[in-house]
Amino acid sequence: MIFGQTTPFLLQLSTLFLAAQATTTLLRVPATVQPVKGSIVLNFGGPGEIGRATLAGSAVPLQALSGGQYNLIFFDPRGTSTSNIPFTCYNTEYKLEKFADPQTTLDADDEAALGRLWTRGTIDTNTYAQKHNVIGTLIGTACTARDVMSIAESIGDDGLLRYWGFSYGTTLGATLVSMFPDKVDKVILNGVQNPHEYYHSYADIEEWEVADQSFSGMFSSCVTAGPDKCALVKSNPNATAADFEKSFFDLVDTLKMHHIAVGGLMVDDSLLYTLAVNSLYATSVWEDTTSIFDMLLTGDIDKTVFLDFVGQVVPVDNATLLTIGSVYTALEGIHCSDRAPAARAGTFEKILPAIYELSNTSKIAGRADMSLTMTCAQWKLDAKERYEGDFQVRPKSPVLLIGNMYDGHTPIKYAYNVSAGFEGSVVLEVNGYGHTSLGLPSLCILKTTASYWVNGTLPKPGTVCQIDAPPFSNITWVNVFEQIS
Repeated sequence: MIFGQTTPFLLQLSTLFLAAQATTTLLRVPATVQPVKGSIVLNFGGPGEIGRATLAGSAVPLQALSGGQYNLIFFDPRGTSTSNIPFTCYNTEYKLEKFADPQTTLDADDEAALGRLWTRGTIDTNTYAQKHNVIGTLIGTACTARDVMSIAESIGDDGLLRYWGFSYGTTLGATLVSMFPDKVDKVILNGVQNPHEYYHSYADIEEWEVADQSFSGMFSSCVTAGPDKCALVKSNPNATAADFEKSFFDLVDTLKMHHIAVGGLMVDDSLLYTLAVNSLYATSVWEDTTSIFDMLLTGDIDKTVFLDFVGQVVPVDNATLLTIGSVYTALEGIHCSDRAPAARAGTFEKILPAIYELSNTSKIAGRADMSLTMTCAQWKLDAKERYEGDFQVRPKSPVLLIGNMYDGHTPIKYAYNVSAGFEGSVVLEVNGYGHTSLGLPSLCILKTTASYWVNGTLPKPGTVCQIDAPPFSNITWVNVFEQIS
């Protein structure tokens, strides 16, 4: 299969609520198969993720998954650091460090830490309101949905919507379908969020319902993979998955008081939880994650390997601090301005029940959402436009939704909940771990999505795709493509 070159181009779009025209930079991956059927606009989630930069690691599988007959259009949504309407706040290392310090996983039983986190949220919301009292009202999802429609109408196709959204990109997609049902040609929503909760709840609590189950799957898969693939088994060949999981939590308890220095990095319980949450997103990191856990358990730490991997998840230098900080400020700006005023608690006492519910929902991931929850509870900037409907529509063409059975971030029930509101839509289940199916190479997924894009064919309701890349196998999409080349 031959894949095209990426071709960037500029497109002038009329930006809603701004007096002047705004320029949106699009990156296009040309179709590789004739005839070209049009263009698909993509969003990779967050909110706050940069669309064009994500292209490097995903263009090749996406071309194949779309059947090769579509141009793929990537853009940086409003609010992201490289967009033309950036929502950035802290531009010095000192301020970034002060901002990043509390963006860690907390124990809901630590009332003093929760109090500090609330006050940090107060500082951030006041700073955002002062610096971005105009831009902060223009970065909401409804505005971005209008941008996507402007792209679809301006790129020389037929003006219909072809959209592919992952994670938060499914909330953007659900908003798009609901705002413009008569413009829908084909839409795939993969790793589906609950848009009702996103807009109307104090916290994203249900997102983490199967997080602990997914995390446990890493240890059971480790045992199945054996000592050649999983360092934990190599160090302790007679241990069970339950033994390894208990060792993780024992290590968490130890690191609460007895931190470990690895180079200039302080390894504590918060860092360990952050690595655990990161493991929920893709099984491709499980081999490295369990290796890091094994280093900490045995005390045999390869500093270079350790810092290289951990640096992809938490700030270990100024460069990674800037990158992670810019994504997180955009996340807060977009999500908090989207949250309806009635879903902003306003006081520390009113938000505490949601904080406790987060912690009780998932001991692994619940604490990771506390900072965002505290900030949104005090938000002062309101989106100029917010979708206020019920996501009950009849699109011009049916939507395909995809969900993993063991998605630790977006339970598959969300795909069915959203599908129930979109007449004619179908849910494709994927029997695998991880967030979205993009990280799960599968010939079944490839054939199903390509058939949808090329022919408009939906899978039969109840269809389940098996994966061809078990955890710890290192099988990639390239290996799957070789089966059909």
